[in-house]
Amino acid sequence: MADAHTLAVTGATGRLGGRIARRLADRGIPLRLAVRTPARAPELPNATAVACSYDRPDQVREALTGIETVLMVSGSETPDRVEQHRTFIDAAAAAGVGRLVYISFAEASPTATFTLARDHAATEEHLHASGLTPIVLRDNFYLDFLPALVEADGVIRGPAGEGRVAAVAQDDIADAAAAVLADPAPHDGRTYRLTGREALTLAEAASRIGRHRGTEVRFENQTVEEAYRSRAGQAPDWQLDAWVSTYTAIAAGELAEVTDDIPTLTGHPALTLDDVLART
Repeated sequence: MADAHTLAVTGATGRLGGRIARRLADRGIPLRLAVRTPARAPELPNATAVACSYDRPDQVREALTGIETVLMVSGSETPDRVEQHRTFIDAAAAAGVGRLVYISFAEASPTATFTLARDHAATEEHLHASGLTPIVLRDNFYLDFLPALVEADGVIRGPAGEGRVAAVAQDDIADAAAAVLADPAPHDGRTYRLTGREALTLAEAASRIGRHRGTEVRFENQTVEEAYRSRAGQAPDWQLDAWVSTYTAIAAGELAEVTDDIPTLTGHPALTLDDVLART
């Protein structure tokens, strides 16, 4: 018999999964933290950490047995991530899980410009075919990570042109996910697109980051060839493709749509880049 009250949360040792787990714990919801390394799981009231690696179906089945609803935070970026996701979903179904809430990406599509969004599309396809009840939360790029794009000389470089990105704060994603998980049935079968309140060019983002830091930060547009050349040798080819397509997806306009799903789910406006910078 599945437990309708205890929620399983993956990724609780990470930035996003940890935020979601803490919000659920604050609501008094019993949690099973299904993580690769239980010793690293956050210590939360009414929460138990269990070993669960996406590529270990035996661990997944044991970790999720008796659970009705599980949050699946996407795995680490690796060449075999889709296969790991499929293994996890199949094992969750075998364990008797009824509902899976998946953290996907805003432009999940087999033909998405951002290469890693194609992983999310493949995962969503497998989830919908699994027999599990799906709830999909497609988040845009993280507002929190925009400052990390600034290189040591105060420049954001990439082939984004004048494209816009409706980046979203991790705190807002966590609030939305916690709201869905606390009462999931009304959201069954739904797909939400989680964005920030505004869509910025990287030049606008650089200006705001610079204003917050009290120093000049600017955006320098690159050609695709320049982007690959300046990053050559820093990572495997698949990862270089992901890095460069972060910018080309923005240039293509695929990440510019602003939705009201954050305020609809959370009851508060989405944060802006200035809001996020003020918290750091």
